[in-house]
Amino acid sequence: MYLNCHTYYSLRYGTLKTEELLALAVENNCKILALTDINNTSACLDFVRLAPKYNIRPILGVDFRNGAEQQFVLLAKNNEGYKNINSYLSSFLHQPGLAIPERPVEMENCYAVYPFKKGKNYTLKQNEYLGVSIKQLSGLKFSKQNINKDRLVLLHTVSFQNKKGYNTHRLLRAIDNNTLLSKLSISEQGHEEEQFLTAEKKELIHVDFPELIENTLQLLDNCHIEFDFSETKPKNQHAYSNNENLDFRFLQKLTYQGLSYRYKNVDEKTYTRISKELDIIKERGFVSYFLINWKILKYARSKGYFYVGRGSGANSIIAYLVRITDVDPMELDLYFERFINIHRRNPPDFDIDFSWSDRDDITRFMFKQFKNTSLITVYNTFKFKASVRELGKVFGLPKSEIDLLTRGKFNFNQLDNLSQLVLKYSQYIQGFPNYLGIHAGGVLIPEEPIHSYCATFMPPKGFATAQIDMVAAEDIRLYKFDILSQRGLGKIKDAVEIVERNHPHQEPIDIHNIKRFKEDKHIKYLLKNAKAIGCFYVESPAMRMLLKKLQVDDYLGLVAASSVIRPGVAKSGMMREYILRYRNPERRKEAHPVLLNIMPETFGVMVYQEDVIKVAHHFGGLTLGEADMLRRGMSGKFRSRDEFSKVKQQFFDNCKADGKPDAVTSDIWRQIESFAGYAFAKGHSASYAVESYQSLFLKAYYPLEYMVATLNNGGGFYSRELYVHEAKMHGGIIQAPCINQSEYLTTIMGNTIYLGFGFLRSLETQAIEKICTNRNRYGTFISLDNFIDRVPISVEQLAILIKINAFRFTGKNKKELLWAAYLQTSKVPKEDYVPTLFQPKKISYKTPELKSSELENAFDEYELLGFPLCSPFDLLANPKENTLRANQLLHYKNRVVTIDGYLVATKNTATSNGKSMHFGTFLDRKGDFIDTVHFPPIAAKFPFRGKGIYSITGKITEEFECVTIEVISMYHQAIIEDPRYSENPKNIIA
Repeated sequence: MYLNCHTYYSLRYGTLKTEELLALAVENNCKILALTDINNTSACLDFVRLAPKYNIRPILGVDFRNGAEQQFVLLAKNNEGYKNINSYLSSFLHQPGLAIPERPVEMENCYAVYPFKKGKNYTLKQNEYLGVSIKQLSGLKFSKQNINKDRLVLLHTVSFQNKKGYNTHRLLRAIDNNTLLSKLSISEQGHEEEQFLTAEKKELIHVDFPELIENTLQLLDNCHIEFDFSETKPKNQHAYSNNENLDFRFLQKLTYQGLSYRYKNVDEKTYTRISKELDIIKERGFVSYFLINWKILKYARSKGYFYVGRGSGANSIIAYLVRITDVDPMELDLYFERFINIHRRNPPDFDIDFSWSDRDDITRFMFKQFKNTSLITVYNTFKFKASVRELGKVFGLPKSEIDLLTRGKFNFNQLDNLSQLVLKYSQYIQGFPNYLGIHAGGVLIPEEPIHSYCATFMPPKGFATAQIDMVAAEDIRLYKFDILSQRGLGKIKDAVEIVERNHPHQEPIDIHNIKRFKEDKHIKYLLKNAKAIGCFYVESPAMRMLLKKLQVDDYLGLVAASSVIRPGVAKSGMMREYILRYRNPERRKEAHPVLLNIMPETFGVMVYQEDVIKVAHHFGGLTLGEADMLRRGMSGKFRSRDEFSKVKQQFFDNCKADGKPDAVTSDIWRQIESFAGYAFAKGHSASYAVESYQSLFLKAYYPLEYMVATLNNGGGFYSRELYVHEAKMHGGIIQAPCINQSEYLTTIMGNTIYLGFGFLRSLETQAIEKICTNRNRYGTFISLDNFIDRVPISVEQLAILIKINAFRFTGKNKKELLWAAYLQTSKVPKEDYVPTLFQPKKISYKTPELKSSELENAFDEYELLGFPLCSPFDLLANPKENTLRANQLLHYKNRVVTIDGYLVATKNTATSNGKSMHFGTFLDRKGDFIDTVHFPPIAAKFPFRGKGIYSITGKITEEFECVTIEVISMYHQAIIEDPRYSENPKNIIA
């Protein structure tokens, strides 16, 4: 008898999780339930999947509303009706702001229920009903409206469980309306009665309005919805060529054609692997999945786009041969069963990375090439701190109090009532979906129209996006294509092009010659000595230190390091153990014999996701299907599901039955549990390592061009300042933006690097376009007057260019140029420049004699670029020379030293008991790295105080030739007072 039930996917309205709604229905003896979230279908598939567990027959529909005002409820008679409802809802979601009318268009296999309004006459079609709420029942007895009683149904809404749920609902509505709770309009909120009916109320309705209940139950009986959640054929596009047999023969053909491209000699082992994979791919129904990926990447190659195929898909030799990945699974002995196996329930996974500048075109191609394409959503949820801020505003708390609450600087018992309520309800709504976002790269290409499963909405980029996430899609066997973006590929692509321009007479670079790169001595040197700043995945302080400790100089070592660095390995304590066993063969004998036998390549240490499967299978006695479920469950997406708990128990039961000691079993499980959720598939690490080698090659042979590409692609792990510094360390001559040389992006000529206009804070893109367009059309500028005549920009924008010394070619002082600019530039924007034969004579203004210093230039650079182009050590107020340098620290092991360092990166973390600690990365006066660790007492006493130079005192520790300073004290050194605003340059800023 419930036609209108909401979960919390009725965004910022409902308060019930899907399972909570079903559990409440059971408590209220409900056997049939209609889920009709407000303008949303995100919960529908999960609702149908879970309903049998509660012995409830599910019905699906949508509650169509404008804000909180209900227009009508549509119920699906069957799956076709559900698809029609989704298509209709999507027509509004694709045009934000389009109001929902009072009555829907005519649709087949759907029922419409209109909220009853007193005094309004209704002409109802055969599939239309009037819904009467509980509070309208008493008035219904005395209504004189001409109503067909057969068309009346009970329209009772369920949105929350109890009074607390109602209070939460009101807070969500206030957040949605961006208003104080006290000012929330009655029309923008529901009613406290939107709960399951009490037994007494149900009994009264049965007695007084039996026909109403009968009509409602009859309507529900007419509705049936079914989805197949079993391990049947995938719901993706079944055939690439409209014929599955032709598809398989085509995939075979592509595979064997690829042999000559990938291998000089093919052995029997390779042919056997190919045959095995093809059989499994066909049996599991994944042929079209491979061919669609192949088609996408064929298009990418035709456009010259760089890409990396990674994820577990790199474990497949078929993927390697058809050029979906560049990782050879035979070379690395990759475990195909990690990707696809007969027992595996979940779909295969290709992660395809493109440059950030190319991905949108790839997405457009997919939408154009394949029918039924859509992006996939992510549920952006309320996080605790954000909830505190939102609810603090709803309750009217001042910003200062909200800040204290978000920082946790309070004693709960000493807070006032409102602040306590903010914290209480912030905790309650934590995890509630707030709004629908777009998955980082997930694309769905189903066989049936996407509206068979859910509605779609239209985000700003203009690609239809499904209202379900990847977990709901996988439950229905509808798996995603991952089309991702990263700046690392953009750096590589741009660097190759920059090298070609800066070295026009040399041979073109074959950036895909990975076999050559693996043997290159210069690359080996960079790896072993961790000199990989700017290089993909190997430049961070943690990776730099790991490479030093391992002394990695080969491909396989880098593949392992790419996974060892992941948080799970470190958390389990096995990263350190791996380093010890890597460097000391005697240590390997301490590994458990079974684990050493399973993973000899990594000395018995779990490094890859495949290792979890192997250990669970060989040590824990799980089937391959169970082992893979265990691995997936560890990622968190399925951890709460019953299947995962059963597999975990099976692991322990099998070990006990096999006579393994409980202590050993528990220790192995601890390693699995702490590791698996963060680990990489080996093929994934191998793919990353390929990209690392490409960037390492460019860094080794073309460091300046590669740094320019890095700057133009948004940097990397560090700020842009460090990449400018790195270019200097390789002999680059860094020039501030120049009117006659610079473009929007940074450029290089020989070894001179001109920073791009895009570096300048507050310089408008429109102004940059005008400068570059005019210069390209009419030639270089010969003076400031010439520039002012030709480029119509404001005096404020011109002042930015003068202050950064972009007119230094004139030989005039910046202050003189600023005076001239203010005197000659019109306040009224002028028309576009048109060259004339005769130029009007300029009025010559007499300006006072002005001077500017290099220090003033440095502060202008700091203001406009974010950093000075000189050494930051030149700006110290008290430049007392500390002669200690980073490369000397090893000589002071276990001693306390003091050294000056310029802060470039920090990492904040917490100890096991929740106390804050930090890791710091600094540069010494020569430009070499200093690494520091700040334990909790020191972190609290000597906090980081922003950018700048610090005097660091601490104890020198060393492990595997890797030096760290355990900080004892740290002081932020003062710089000189800004000379642009002071007549007394001796004054300092602390």
